[in-house]
Amino acid sequence: MCAVSLPPWPWNVVRQVAAERGVQVWPVGGCVRDLLLGRARHDWDFAVDRDALGLARAVADALGGAFYPLDEERDTGRVVARHEGRRVELDFARLRGPDLESDLRDRDFTINAMALGPDGELIDPTGGLTDLEARRVRAVGPEAFDHDPLRMLRAVRIVAELGLRLEVRTAQWIIERAGQLPRVSPERIRDEFVRLLNARSVAYHLQLLDELGLMRSILPDVEALREQRQTLPHRHNVWWHTLMTVDAAERIWQILNSILKESAICHLESAMYADAPDPAWDEVRETLAPFAPALVRHLRRPMTAPRYRRTLLLLAALLHDVGKPLTVTEEVKPGQAHPVLHFYGHEAVGARRAADWMRQFRFSRAETEFVATVVRAHLRPAHLAETPGGVTGRAAYRFFRATGEAGVEVVLLALADHLAIWGPNLEPQRWARRRAAAHALLEYFFHRSQGAVAPPPLVNGRDLMRELNLSEGPEVGRLLEAIREAQAAGEVTTREEALALARRLKSDD
Repeated sequence: MCAVSLPPWPWNVVRQVAAERGVQVWPVGGCVRDLLLGRARHDWDFAVDRDALGLARAVADALGGAFYPLDEERDTGRVVARHEGRRVELDFARLRGPDLESDLRDRDFTINAMALGPDGELIDPTGGLTDLEARRVRAVGPEAFDHDPLRMLRAVRIVAELGLRLEVRTAQWIIERAGQLPRVSPERIRDEFVRLLNARSVAYHLQLLDELGLMRSILPDVEALREQRQTLPHRHNVWWHTLMTVDAAERIWQILNSILKESAICHLESAMYADAPDPAWDEVRETLAPFAPALVRHLRRPMTAPRYRRTLLLLAALLHDVGKPLTVTEEVKPGQAHPVLHFYGHEAVGARRAADWMRQFRFSRAETEFVATVVRAHLRPAHLAETPGGVTGRAAYRFFRATGEAGVEVVLLALADHLAIWGPNLEPQRWARRRAAAHALLEYFFHRSQGAVAPPPLVNGRDLMRELNLSEGPEVGRLLEAIREAQAAGEVTTREEALALARRLKSDD
């Protein structure tokens, strides 16, 4: 019989309190799976034969933690405590049937349907250990998805998080029931989907969702994206280009982390979809290296806990071209066999669609505005790269005035988008201009942000009204904005120069 060594904390406390109350308790589910995999575990699930809420309250008291009833009807409660400086959640739930085996057989996947006895002995009625050793995710039965369709999405998320594969029969069960996913609340779908985005090989697992028929319930635009062809320099339909862009964005994140760890190969996986040549990724590394610590800190910041800016960057990559099928036009040029396709304004249309999608899945207002901003602005770095003179102080100021802190993600998405468009056909000079524009914008944001992105005011509206004999109104705001742009360009550095500029602009009107 397989036995698992249980950590003294919290198991000793839970077992002692359960014995004092005369109840039986078993560690179950994901915590058992992760113990078998040797993964760090910070959350615990316990099955209790009766009075789970009472046990949870008593354990909270013993650990000096907090108790929260999750579902009083189903006798389910949570304890939140701290251990070695970390927040730990312990969930206690009454058995879902007359005994432990019935409870385990009612769970979603065999690798989550295991429990541990008092001395760590493995209780495994559905063959979870065998599946875990075979690195596969297998549903306990097709009814698992009928009871809760979210489990179909969870299957792919577990595959992504643990690096497993989906068992063929389980995949077929999901395909047959994929249309049931909309029965699940948007919030629950959002949370599972975000966890998938936080795993590795995101583009691969998005494609897996699509092959299983789940993607159309998460992003209905996927059918139109797949059908929308593109002309050169694009090489693929919009959906495949989207996957390549997501993959390139994830690769950029890996490069940033590898720079911090001073290793060119540290956790740097091969791009699965983005097919740019190896030297291009080396050039990405070279371009971003001066900003790597600041970029990683920036992307690790939560926008709305527990969702981070890195996750929202990948969401923006997923949504960046959703406006294309809605804006496509054809232009027939003399001598060409096929029309040229244009998508004028797709970034603005796409931003509105992205915002609608974010609201549908109950993301916060800040997250919705952020993703819409990145989608709306994702072409701006390319335009700046092709502007004679490159990125000036004035141009950088205007860019970050329009995008705010989301401008950083816009820069990274623009690099990923360019790599996905051109792939092995990268034009060296064009690519060099894109990297130069990215470097300049990040330089302005991280190294000169006080003076270039958010210059300190040299004068205020009252100063202008007094010195120029102006009345309150839009003219004052226009002059203040002109002064800030001149500051960003390094043309104005003192109060006197600011007032002189204002006088010149006023006299020119």
